Amino acid sequence: MVHYPAWDQDEARSIVSGLSHLEGATLPILHALQEEFGYVDPQAVPLIAEALNLSRADVHGTISFYHDFRTAPPPRRVIKLCRAEACQALGCDAVVDELAREHGIVVDEHGGPDKAIVETVYCLGNCALGPSALVEGELIGRVDADRIASLCGARQ
Repeated sequence: MVHYPAWDQDEARSIVSGLSHLEGATLPILHALQEEFGYVDPQAVPLIAEALNLSRADVHGTISFYHDFRTAPPPRRVIKLCRAEACQALGCDAVVDELAREHGIVVDEHGGPDKAIVETVYCLGNCALGPSALVEGELIGRVDADRIASLCGARQ
């Protein structure tokens, strides 16, 4: 698990100014902020807008368009569960149902930074060994609800 420093407006300003000269700088800036802090704090929106001569709506729209940008500190752990066709055929929907029913873990429900979450992804390229999950870069095949619950740290 990666530990990120607390949001720092001065450090964010430094990141924005250091990358604002790039053509199409919005995405590199957002990626750099998220890499540094684990998320893009809403306070960054006016900084980026001013530095790039964009509207706040343009910056916010970019952040909200891309699924991987977070606007709050990241959860303790993210488990990506494949729900594509091959994993569906191998029972991922039953895993999702059992996670909710037996473990109180609702897929795609985001909690605070002290929680682990399970997110839907579509295809991890491990189709023959589905249902598959990705946990901190490790691909795991043939997962079941109990295994995912244990990866989450048991009951949420």
